[in-house]
Amino acid sequence: MKLGIYGGTFNPPHLGHLAAARFALEALQLDQLCFVPAATPPHKALPADSPSPQDRLAMVELAADSLLLPKQVRISDVELSRPGKSFTADTLEQFHRQYPGAELWLLMGTDMFLTLQDWREPEQIARLAGVCTFARTHADCVEELERHGAFLQERFGARTQVLQLPEIVEVSSTQLRELLAAGQGQEFLAPAVYGYIVRHGLYGVHYDLRQLPHRELRACSYSMIRAKRIAHVRGTEEEAVRLARRWGGDVESARRAAILHDCTKYLEMEDQLQLCRNYGIVLDDLEQQAVKLLHSKTGACVARDVYGVNDQIYWAIFWHTTGKEDMTLLEKILYIADYMEPNRDFPGVERLRELAYTDLDQAVLAGCEMSIQEMKDRNLPVHPNTLRARDWLRKESTGKEP
Repeated sequence: MKLGIYGGTFNPPHLGHLAAARFALEALQLDQLCFVPAATPPHKALPADSPSPQDRLAMVELAADSLLLPKQVRISDVELSRPGKSFTADTLEQFHRQYPGAELWLLMGTDMFLTLQDWREPEQIARLAGVCTFARTHADCVEELERHGAFLQERFGARTQVLQLPEIVEVSSTQLRELLAAGQGQEFLAPAVYGYIVRHGLYGVHYDLRQLPHRELRACSYSMIRAKRIAHVRGTEEEAVRLARRWGGDVESARRAAILHDCTKYLEMEDQLQLCRNYGIVLDDLEQQAVKLLHSKTGACVARDVYGVNDQIYWAIFWHTTGKEDMTLLEKILYIADYMEPNRDFPGVERLRELAYTDLDQAVLAGCEMSIQEMKDRNLPVHPNTLRARDWLRKESTGKEP
């Protein structure tokens, strides 16, 4: 196995780091790449107002997840869990013991590469891993880096590789911290990383979470879910806004409900249950066993408590998974937008999309019926609220009891 080890303070991790990681995977033909945030870097002191190591680790996890390569890209807290300064030679020793047959490659920026001979135990580093550097800006001179690589080879027997990145991100972490403090620089970050910064008030970024602009609200939502879910949340937002305009609903409420509707989607069962206890949500027997039914309820509570949504948005999120009888316009819009947003692909979805813009009630009814049938096909229990929603909509359409 070829394993890339990409260390650094990642303060914060930005798109330049991600572009380098993605290119290294291909150029070095790595089987895996591991981000390793440093706890206490030996070569420089972190700025006094830097986030905690745990915050930097969390941001790196979000950044790595945004690459959408879960089988190839991962995170290690090996330096955070080791006391003292984060010496690279020690880290490589740990990786060598953990993966004794692996071919290790140490990935680094140009400044680190040009000073490698001054690090602790450079001979040990050269023995344990190949050393790869990225020319990450137009100012980086490939010829100079290659000359230094030849020097490291001659002096330490190092295997070196210089990669000229085709995608240049002209920003350093230092510059980015300054930009963020000035209310700028968001374009250099994965949205989920920016959302984490907003949620935790890092780098001088301070917002009232209960009155966030759309961009910041999206980023916060994306930071609470997995990257693979972002396309769905974005699609649900787009669909909910279109439906609100079509049916005379409140566009702003539809947008914010859609942005936040899955914000607790990836919490584990015990965390979901604890939130329900905290917010006084009484669960029925089925809900206490089915984690997929809980995120709508906990998400609604978080949306109101943390992000200050109004009651109409709260209830739209609360009911978006099961539906219920006598839904409001916003509740119907979110329910069907979530069901048939543009990324959904299943038999009958095109019919739903046509109905949603000609007869909203019939679209929601069809969604309930499809959901009920799916659960029956899988031999799973149907939540009573979905049955009640179906029966209520049938009665409304025929004027008769179902």
